[in-house]
Amino acid sequence: MADACFAHPRLAAVYDPLDPDRGDLDAYLRMAEEFGARRVLDIGCGTGVFALLLAGRGAEVVGVDPALASVEVARAKPGAAKVRWIHGDATGLPPLRVDLATMTANVAQAITDPTEWRGTLRGAFGALRPGGRLVFETRDPAARAWEEWTRGRSHRVTEVPGVGAVESWVDLTGVRWPLVSFRWTYVFAADGQVLTSDSTLRFRERAEVERDLTACGFTVEEVRDAPDRPGREFVFVTRRR
Repeated sequence: MADACFAHPRLAAVYDPLDPDRGDLDAYLRMAEEFGARRVLDIGCGTGVFALLLAGRGAEVVGVDPALASVEVARAKPGAAKVRWIHGDATGLPPLRVDLATMTANVAQAITDPTEWRGTLRGAFGALRPGGRLVFETRDPAARAWEEWTRGRSHRVTEVPGVGAVESWVDLTGVRWPLVSFRWTYVFAADGQVLTSDSTLRFRERAEVERDLTACGFTVEEVRDAPDRPGREFVFVTRRR
């Protein structure tokens, strides 16, 4: 099931204004251009930010996400008719033949179950044309990102148009390696409602990811750094054999 921050209608509606800086997507836009991708599958598309950026550049885009509330936010955005939106995940895709499949924003880490993870990789493989690429990011465990997931570092109050002030922060709730859990809390000033969203991510070592990719039919062409987060991410560039 999708986390509440994506699946709860009130939280999905404020997801974008609470996280407005999507400079992390610039590298993926450049890679789509670098690889000449005209047909793209965006796995874990969320509220559709990346899918709509691609569609605005003329690409044929399919966005898939298990959180219906997020997909509905995406469908309501300007230009959304250019994208094919699917409520679901990569294990149950319709027949596709895309040039590029992506998992941005550490979507890969949200797939914590090993069987579901391999199913996602196989789903991406099946959607790609021969020679097509799967590109995704995952945090380098050595950077220990979870040590920064504290209320002191994350607390903020955001004024959301039409909604009012939303106070938010994150608390680390558990580390059971390789799983790391945390809870976001949201307070809506307009009516005082407090909502929480619990999440768990799986931290995978580079060698583990490479083994999984190879087992699912991919060739790892390159592992890049994330330009906006140097030394903190593995960005896997793979090709369907």
